Amino acid sequence: MDVTPLISSDKQIIQTYSEAGFKISGKIYDSSVIVFPTRVTKWSPPPLAEIKPNDLEIPGLRDLDVILLGTGKNMSFPPASFRKVMKEQGIHLESMDTGAACRTYNVLMAEGRRVAAALYKI
Repeated sequence: MDVTPLISSDKQIIQTYSEAGFKISGKIYDSSVIVFPTRVTKWSPPPLAEIKPNDLEIPGLRDLDVILLGTGKNMSFPPASFRKVMKEQGIHLESMDTGAACRTYNVLMAEGRRVAAALYKI
């Protein structure tokens, strides 16, 4: 029995991730990215310890249920000041390592959730 969820061909699915980058819906990205269900944006974030709210100023981000922040090879937290501002703006942010963020994004997207993954390259 096939238990693979049916995913519309216009949705962005993260197929692989590695130190070289990401393969998303058949396209290769060699940089950090922000993945939405319907589009992918290349992203040039600062080091995680220096991230600021304006580093995530991308149209559509405020219309989401959750933003997954893939922090690289290891799970790390962004600065408390960043998390505080995001929370004050009503943005639900979940930090995890990039691999976990990729897997979680795929599951939530397949469920039809309004999700994005801001992924630091590992």
